[in-house]
Amino acid sequence: MARRPKDRIMRDAPYDMRDKDAEILAATSYVPRKSSRNGALIFNLAVFALSCAVVLAAGVALTGRIGVETVALMLLVALLSVSSVHIALSWEKVVVLRFGNLNRVVGPGLYLTIPVVEHGTIRVDQRTIATPFYAEKTLTADLVPVMVDAVLFWVVWDAEKACTEVEDYYAAVSFLAQTALREAVGRSTVAEVALRRDQLDAEIKEDIEKEAAGWGVDVISVKVRDIRIPDELQEAMSLEAQADREKNARMTVAGVEADLAEMLAEAARVYGDPDAALKLRTMLMQYDTVKESRGAVVTVPSALSDGFTDSGMMSENRIAERKTP
Repeated sequence: MARRPKDRIMRDAPYDMRDKDAEILAATSYVPRKSSRNGALIFNLAVFALSCAVVLAAGVALTGRIGVETVALMLLVALLSVSSVHIALSWEKVVVLRFGNLNRVVGPGLYLTIPVVEHGTIRVDQRTIATPFYAEKTLTADLVPVMVDAVLFWVVWDAEKACTEVEDYYAAVSFLAQTALREAVGRSTVAEVALRRDQLDAEIKEDIEKEAAGWGVDVISVKVRDIRIPDELQEAMSLEAQADREKNARMTVAGVEADLAEMLAEAARVYGDPDAALKLRTMLMQYDTVKESRGAVVTVPSALSDGFTDSGMMSENRIAERKTP
C-alpha cells in the first residue's frame, strides 16, 4: 500500500497526536528513502524485449510468418525469462524460497530462479538504517511525565533470520525501541534522564540488542535527541540549580576568607601588633572597593586623625558647659 505524503510529514512532528496513535505511526508509516532501482527495471525490460525478438526471429525463420501461435509463444517465453533472471543491488540480499521452503540467500548481483518453482520473498537492505522513535508522557521513577525523542542506528546482518524469524522486522525494531525507551526512562529519575544521556543511550541499546539479536539485527547505537520536561518543573529545577550555585559560591568565598585570615594573623605576629591583622584586612577591603569603583582613597595619618577627634570632643564639652545653668 502506498504511503501518503501526510504520513511522512507527521512522522517528523508527531507530538500533537495522541500517545498511542503517535507510537503506531512511528513504527508503521516511516518508509526509508530507497535508492533508485531504475537500472534493475531497465534490465528486466531489456530481457523481455530480447526474448520477444529471439522468439519472433525463430518463428519467422521456421514458418515464414508471424501467427497467433508465434505471438503467444513469444509472450510466454518473455515472461518466463523475466521471472528467471534478476538483479540484486550492491547492498541487497534476497531470500529465495522453493515450494515454500527456504532454499538460499542470494545477492548482490545477477541471480537466477526457476519460474513458478522458486521466487524471491523479500529484498533485505543491509545498509545502516536510522529509525526515529519517541515516548510521549512517559513517567520517570519519581513520577514526572517527560517526552523523550531518540534515533536508533541499526543494520540487518542476517537476511535469513530477518525474513523467517519476524514478520515485519522494521516495525518490530521500532516497537522494541519505543518499549526499551519507556523502560529505561521509568528506571531513572527526571534529573538522571536530563543529565545522564549517555547512560540512557547505553541502557536502551542493551535492551534492544537482547531481543533484536534473534532477528538478525545488529544495533549500532542509540542517541537521545531531545528531552522535554513540563514547564513548571523546568522553573523549579532552574531555581534549585541557582540555589546550589549560590551556595557553592558562598562556600568558596568563606574558604578564601578563612585562608586570608590565617595569612593576616601570621602577618600581625610578624609586626608584633595584635590589631595589625584587622587593619590589614581593612586596607585590603578598601583596595578592592577602589579597584571596582575606580575611585580614590585619601589616607590621613593616625596622629592627625586623633587630633581631629580630640578637638571635636573638646568642642562638645564646651557647648555642654554653656548650656548648663
